[in-house]
Amino acid sequence: ERVMDSNDIERERGITILAKNTSVQYGDIKINIADTPGHADFGGEVERVMTMVDGVLLLVDAAEGPLPQTKFVLRKSLELDLKPIVVINKIDRPDARAHEVLDMVFELFMELGATDEQLDFVTLYASAKNGFARYELDQESPDMKPLFDTIVKVVPPPLGDDEGTLQLQANSLDYSDFLGRIAIGRIRRGKIRANETVSLCRRDGTIERGKITKLYQFDGLSRKEVEEARAGDIVAVAGFEHVDLGDTFADRENPDPLPPMTIDEPTLAMNFMVNDSPFAGREGKYVTSRQIRERLYREAMIDPALRVEDTDKPDTFKVSGRGELHLTILIENLRREGYEFSVSRPEVIMKRIDGQICEPMESLLVDVPDDCVGAVIERLGRRKGDMSNMEPTGNGSTRMTFSIPARGLIGFRTEYLTITRGMGVMNHQFEGYGPTKGDIPGRTRGALISMDETETVAYALFNLQDRGEFFVGPGLHVYEGMILGVHSRDNDLVVNAGKGKKLTNMRASGSDENVILTPPRRMSLEQCVEFINDDELVEVTPESIRLRKKLLTANDRKKASRTVETV
Repeated sequence: ERVMDSNDIERERGITILAKNTSVQYGDIKINIADTPGHADFGGEVERVMTMVDGVLLLVDAAEGPLPQTKFVLRKSLELDLKPIVVINKIDRPDARAHEVLDMVFELFMELGATDEQLDFVTLYASAKNGFARYELDQESPDMKPLFDTIVKVVPPPLGDDEGTLQLQANSLDYSDFLGRIAIGRIRRGKIRANETVSLCRRDGTIERGKITKLYQFDGLSRKEVEEARAGDIVAVAGFEHVDLGDTFADRENPDPLPPMTIDEPTLAMNFMVNDSPFAGREGKYVTSRQIRERLYREAMIDPALRVEDTDKPDTFKVSGRGELHLTILIENLRREGYEFSVSRPEVIMKRIDGQICEPMESLLVDVPDDCVGAVIERLGRRKGDMSNMEPTGNGSTRMTFSIPARGLIGFRTEYLTITRGMGVMNHQFEGYGPTKGDIPGRTRGALISMDETETVAYALFNLQDRGEFFVGPGLHVYEGMILGVHSRDNDLVVNAGKGKKLTNMRASGSDENVILTPPRRMSLEQCVEFINDDELVEVTPESIRLRKKLLTANDRKKASRTVETV
């Protein structure tokens, strides 16, 4: 047993001492509150802060080892005083190196400042594909039972005190057209009942009183409505229209808010705008600015990392997120729901820190074939990447770690796959803000732009193949200003992709060539977003993804370029 000051208990362990001369059970930990003010006797080590999570499985590839996202999620887990269970997966791979990967995981724990207890983690070896898990690498196991047994043994029961006043922090948000905003979280203390009046303590210090209209508990992947829930339960609460992440539901008369949560700021911004191309409205179900604005703001209600702002143009909205992947997932979800719109090139969000302009930096990890290492280092050097580590993986590739500006990664994935002939692997993760690195060169080649609205013809594409690489094949309807491909030089080129062969009665040997077309490069949504320049847009519809110029006609583009040169 040991004696600690109650202030230390609250600050370090997240446990609030409610009264003297009482006993509180936290899972397998019993706390006897002594009659001496401000002191408590512990019958065991208090080692967990109550969160939505009781345990963590850290899944690591037996060949690749820890990646940037592994470092990110592990850091979050260690900050919450959780003790992860390390699962080394894919041990059936021919290039698996489980023991080396385990050493790398241990070093990562030490790098992130894990405690001695967290360093004493449980390790299992598994193959999810073949459906087995083992305690030791050389053991035999027919199923996943060792993993399930370990979870039951290691993961502690939920913490909670049913007798205290209510404390429930919103850790996640959802939205319903019928109920409005729904807060999801674990009850830290007390009980909560449907139709009960409670206090909502906001992050800015204000308090709002209201009634719980609906109370849900989780049953597998579904929810079931309940009348009451108690400490330790994860619940969904409806009734407050403006609840936000980190707000605390507390007792009506004696509100006791929990410390507010910190939310990572967005690092990348894009403009979402109404589609104004000649093909607008042909494929989408929701195409107006009102519908797009309503959907974006609804998404911002349930995604705390997303920011949506109106601009000086009524049909354009600025959307900020936690990276390119975050925003492209939103775009893909919207197009699958039937929305039609256009998006601009991503731009990083700068910050002024201590009087210096700083930009978001990414930790980039690449696995490169040995014969491509020089080319990758050269390209990343142009994009202001600083290499911090380089080591061979033993299977014909080299692993390198870089610190690189987030804007340096825009458009790099496609270039990287080209350099490595599709054999390279890259992963990146936000690591913080750093001093701005200066100018970074963008796309080095221009675009092939359609001259007018037409249908592409194989004969025309065949004759234009020497000019560059096409994104479209024959028989596709295109419009003026639509980007058909990438030019082989650094300037834009307007082409006529609908020009057919003149038919005459005269024939000669050699004049009728076989039309053999190079297969077009099919661009994914992520590749399109990376490809465009500042004067270009990605047109997104439920059925198509097109590239286009902001100004569709050649005359408008010439006028705009002359204006820029004059300025």
